[in-house]
Amino acid sequence: MGTSPVPQGVADELRRVVQRWQQLPLDHALRCVPPVRDVLARLVPLGVTEAAGDRLARGELDGATVPDLGPAVVMDQLTVLVYDACAADSSPARGAQVQALLADLRRALP
Repeated sequence: MGTSPVPQGVADELRRVVQRWQQLPLDHALRCVPPVRDVLARLVPLGVTEAAGDRLARGELDGATVPDLGPAVVMDQLTVLVYDACAADSSPARGAQVQALLADLRRALP
């Protein structure tokens, strides 16, 4: 198995967000879905490779939205998009950007 493209600081922050999410009662989780979906929307373009970005620009792909599958799977969606964003750009700046998004999200959760 290869090394994960997700920097340790990002992985730690993602773990904190997921743990916090898992502790939320359902009614709180339902109210917190919109801020999570906002982060998902911000992560989508970060995970687009150059080739896919070219195809999006030409209208060949419709990938700018993440389906709303509810609170039960939103953390799985977040995990995938974090991985994609880090895999598309392994620079320290990208890691810091993703980590900051996750930290802001964690602080927004009750």
